[in-house]
Amino acid sequence: MRTVYLNGEFIAENEAKISVFDRGFTFADAIYEVTAVLQGRLVDFEQHLKRLRRSLGELALSLPVDNDQLLAIHRELVTRNDLHEGLIYLQVSRGVEDRNFSFPAAGTPPTLVLYTQAKDILGSPLAKRGMNIISLPDLRWGRCDIKTTQLLYACLAKEQARLRGADDAWLVKDGLITEGTSNNAFIITHAGAVVTRELSQLLLPGITRSALIALINEHGLRLEERGFTIDEVREAAEAFITSSTSFVYPVVNVDGQPVGAGQPGPLTQRLRQLYIEHALAAAL
Repeated sequence: MRTVYLNGEFIAENEAKISVFDRGFTFADAIYEVTAVLQGRLVDFEQHLKRLRRSLGELALSLPVDNDQLLAIHRELVTRNDLHEGLIYLQVSRGVEDRNFSFPAAGTPPTLVLYTQAKDILGSPLAKRGMNIISLPDLRWGRCDIKTTQLLYACLAKEQARLRGADDAWLVKDGLITEGTSNNAFIITHAGAVVTRELSQLLLPGITRSALIALINEHGLRLEERGFTIDEVREAAEAFITSSTSFVYPVVNVDGQPVGAGQPGPLTQRLRQLYIEHALAAAL
């Protein structure tokens, strides 16, 4: 049985209780972060912390612990749960109050919860066989750059993908792909350019996306940050996704049509290995 962290205490998961009046439950008035764990260490933790603080600021949410305390909580959860490889999920909500659209009174304590989840990240089958993707309209709210817990449309899109025999969906707005349901989208052109959508309020500033872009630049590869269409995906040499718990997964099929050779491409595989080397070297 896992140990979780809830509002200042490390307790057994079956003893963790959150009020039915918590605003994370009633309004999805909450943000979250997910940090990968490799060899018992935290991957890109400082970048996750920076994005967490940005999301908090955008929603005028507070956090009851400072950065050092948050790092200590993560490490304690890794130790108590003997987590070698997987993730730590963090969620903070605006706290508990009778249902009311207005924010609660100043000083209302936020709710902070963290828990671990074991996962085979390095040996994932999707990294070897590649992903099948469908395209769907992007019907999410206009601030996808904030990592909120209101993920209903992402769940609906993932379910549509499952029902159609695919692994995930890429979302399209005004003819251009914004991102995946829980990942950033990339293509590689036949000229060798790595292409991904530029950051805006339409997509999440992915931590793995950012780290991979730095590696692309460091290794002298060509990067283009711009929108691209489904037709460009079909005509691309390779495609892939990035996220904090998949790192880099190849995309081999979109809407029933193969991408490139219809199998994980060489540059995608190289980029995945570069990111894994980065993650192992920089993990805390």
